[in-house]
Amino acid sequence: MNDIQNDDFGLHGELRSSFHNFVRMSSSDFEELMTLIGGKIAKLNTNFRDSISIKDRLAVTLRFLASGDSYQSLMYLCKISVPSISRIIPEVCDALNEVLNDYIKVPTNSAQWQKLANDYNTRWNFPMCVGSMDGKHVVMQSPKYSGSEFFNYKGTFSIVLFAVVDANYNFTYVYIGCQGRISDGGVFKNTGFAKSLSKEMLNLPENASLPEREKRVPYVFVADDAFPLSPNILKPFSGHQDRGSMQRIFNYRLSRARRVVENVFGILASVFRIFRKPILLEPPKVEKIVQTCVLLHNYLRRNTESKNTYTPPGSFDVEDIDSGTIRNGSWRNESQPTASMLPLKPVARKSLQEAQNIRNEYCEYFISDQGQVPWQLKYA
Repeated sequence: MNDIQNDDFGLHGELRSSFHNFVRMSSSDFEELMTLIGGKIAKLNTNFRDSISIKDRLAVTLRFLASGDSYQSLMYLCKISVPSISRIIPEVCDALNEVLNDYIKVPTNSAQWQKLANDYNTRWNFPMCVGSMDGKHVVMQSPKYSGSEFFNYKGTFSIVLFAVVDANYNFTYVYIGCQGRISDGGVFKNTGFAKSLSKEMLNLPENASLPEREKRVPYVFVADDAFPLSPNILKPFSGHQDRGSMQRIFNYRLSRARRVVENVFGILASVFRIFRKPILLEPPKVEKIVQTCVLLHNYLRRNTESKNTYTPPGSFDVEDIDSGTIRNGSWRNESQPTASMLPLKPVARKSLQEAQNIRNEYCEYFISDQGQVPWQLKYA
């Protein structure tokens, strides 16, 4: 396939000045995607008109995800009719979701989970952590005849995106589509992930001791107050904690590990600006689009070249250990980067004593000689 040039589309305007800004990826990534889905989206010419090319079908879809522009605006920019665009985008998203499906995989055995835990400990000084989790309400237009089915606590209509992220800013699990009316406490409970976790079907490694400690604890995921404290899910202590206290240090250390998922959602909304405002489509199409965006996120971080284009240096938050400050990732500098990605509502729950004991074991570990990091008191 010949290299794609900036004017090699039936497209106009800003594409000529910046290919990356138009589709939010390099031309080589675009070419590879064309190869992967070309056979699934190509249409035959007819006696009456030539079909819209594979390049243009993929480009208008990626532009829609990257800009959130209306079909009407895309018509003027891409010289494709609104009815055609309304057919093309779901078809291309279906094709992308099929060919990129394997880019998000839940580990299937203890060795794969252990690798995730090693990465979390190396990068974020949080041992035996196998993922950070979070969820967002993805705001959309009011669906026809749905009543209050998709109506959320913020007074808007939404579906829910729940995700688990590894230490390297990649999705390892996503669940898309829970109606906004479902209580935020029930969102996680309704996922297949939560059910597998509660039934001990994820094949996590066997319980073990934190370094230089005796008590055996399970491998854990880190979360915020929207999730329950459980033996496998750690969340912060609520309320005020005295500076330098064991509980405040724990909250800081958990926040460091959980910041990964916060950054992933921020990058997702920064790159795919479809999330900047309510998505003006019906729920099944919104689900399809959200799935495409999360799969593209992992796909565009698959190698160094793609990663540096999609998330160049400075994209994520960086901790300055010497000064005790956090330098914001570039996504935070944008105006309302996640305006149509609303957080799940914190839910008060009574937790099991076993879960509290496990959290306390981490508290003690983080203030021990083996578990503390030199800079933590600057933050806590």
